[in-house]
Amino acid sequence: MNIYEERSECTLSNTNRSGRGKNRRNSAASQGQGNASVSRQPSQTSRPSTRQQGKEVRPQGASLSAVRPKERARESAPIEGLPVSKNEETVIDIIGMNHDGEGVGRANGYTLFVQGALPGETVRVRVMKTKKQYGYAKLLEIVKASPDRVSAPCPIYDQCGGCQIQHMSYAGQLAWKRQLVVDNLQRIGKLNVLVEDAEGAEQQGIRVLPTMGMDEPWRYRNKAQVPIGAADGGLVGGFYAKGSHRIIDMDICLIQHEHNDEVVAKVKELGSHLGISAYNEETGRGLLRHVVVKKAFRTGEMMLVLVTNGRDIPHKDAWIGSIREAIPHVASICQNVNKKQTNVIFGDETRVLWGRDVIYDYIGDVQFAISARSFYQVNPVQTEVLYGKTVEYAGLSGKETVIDAYCGIGTISLFLAQHADQVYGVEIVPEAIEDARSNAMLNEMKNVKFEVGASEDVIPRWKEQGIEADVIVVDPPRKGCDPRLLDTILEMKPERVVYVSCNPSTLARDLRVLEDGGYRTVEVTPVDMFPHTVHVESVALLVRDGTDH
Repeated sequence: MNIYEERSECTLSNTNRSGRGKNRRNSAASQGQGNASVSRQPSQTSRPSTRQQGKEVRPQGASLSAVRPKERARESAPIEGLPVSKNEETVIDIIGMNHDGEGVGRANGYTLFVQGALPGETVRVRVMKTKKQYGYAKLLEIVKASPDRVSAPCPIYDQCGGCQIQHMSYAGQLAWKRQLVVDNLQRIGKLNVLVEDAEGAEQQGIRVLPTMGMDEPWRYRNKAQVPIGAADGGLVGGFYAKGSHRIIDMDICLIQHEHNDEVVAKVKELGSHLGISAYNEETGRGLLRHVVVKKAFRTGEMMLVLVTNGRDIPHKDAWIGSIREAIPHVASICQNVNKKQTNVIFGDETRVLWGRDVIYDYIGDVQFAISARSFYQVNPVQTEVLYGKTVEYAGLSGKETVIDAYCGIGTISLFLAQHADQVYGVEIVPEAIEDARSNAMLNEMKNVKFEVGASEDVIPRWKEQGIEADVIVVDPPRKGCDPRLLDTILEMKPERVVYVSCNPSTLARDLRVLEDGGYRTVEVTPVDMFPHTVHVESVALLVRDGTDH
């Protein structure tokens, strides 16, 4: 998970936009037991409340063409010889779920992806689109429901793209995410995974543990990023509808901390009362683009960031005063100026309107200063679980030298520094390294050093300086490790490699490279950082061949 990139899988506003470039629409047509990443329940969800919750709003002044996907599928001539045709209705069994959360079924051997269908179900569908090897179908009726099917509690689940699998029981989600990891290890990495409940001869292979889930998988997000639009003379804000720039106005998001919802609602209300204008994507006019809220779970502090199309804010003092009076948890109110016509949320200039420039929070015993633009994991409860597993796999006794590649703002580095002799962190984003050094000073940790640069360039230089790593930890973005970094790891030959992954497919690919270079993958633990979405984090332990686990 690299830093200073907005995660498309977990940002409130970016879920359906092409910002971070971490989409993974790999065809699952060849998968018999697919695994996933985007699904929606067609008609099983609750109705929106009587308020504006769920109201669909185009960006102010936008034409219809401006809010629909720019690339539209052209009508193609029918493909002859397929067992199904477009608009045909058929009944199929769902045998798996792909990485987008779509049910995978077969009609006379032909693969159909069905949004909203769950493994084990029998469904009636209408074929909507056909390709040579696979097609897409619309769920019309659930003939036989899965035991894992539940009613999605969110009133706008069928409109919003923020969550994809609320219609699946949480136990079912955790089991499916583990299987997603297993399938990728086997199919992409060609790796041997230990089979559960296997009998007979002793097995050799990777142990994939059950997914580590949450006791309470709701209200877990500490950050909201809400796009703002205009409707009926006031401000609206919420999610983008799937595949568009249409804003789904909302008052409540069940995966957001309640205080985030309260702050967003109050900012919209006060802004509307004061006549604050919403940014218009087409004309480039209007003021308020996004409302960003950050909540520190441990300390309770909150930060509000108003992303504006210009520095001047009408009625600024009245707006800030009303926000402070209405929301006493807010310790910082900032303005970020973004005048560019872009999908990127933040601009280059950030200034404090009231309070401090940071809020403080803890992960475990480590304190972090969180600024308007700094990255901080959005699920602090599961972050502690993820980092705890990372430290466990590192197997530190207090004598080791550890290198943390892709260290970001130093979150994992500082966790490791509590148990290691020396930790070196490297990150290509200069602002992240500045935050990492500040956080080290904040925690009075002197056994950790951070350097700006690409890991594959910096680590060899450290080796030339006599720095030998006992453990290397990598936490790359969704595209996985740079091939040169993998070569560097193989050349440095640490006893252990701990790989923290946010993409099972690139994890599998990179583990294959490391195994071919003399390492053995011992164990992988999936961690559910984003309940009710299709995303899963994993931590993998690799040891050099010939060393004891």
